[in-house]
Amino acid sequence: MSDEIKKDMDVIGADGVHVGTVDSVDAKRIRLKKSDSFGEHRGHSHYVELGFVAGVEGNTVRLSANGDVAVTLEEEYSGKPIPL
Repeated sequence: MSDEIKKDMDVIGADGVHVGTVDSVDAKRIRLKKSDSFGEHRGHSHYVELGFVAGVEGNTVRLSANGDVAVTLEEEYSGKPIPL
């Protein structure tokens, strides 16, 4: 499924809430654009594991978790969860 995910696609939660915008994809994670970072985490990229992708519909990547939960699943470059 990772080959279907392209730069600039919207990433949304299962509830349709915007979670981010694809910057790139590697073997196991989607890197979100820095512009989608918030608060003290602004200015650097966050990542979402491909295992959380439920499907790709047109120009949208839909995650299996609702948006409010999905942002808690985002990771730093190191793979560690983002401290809330």
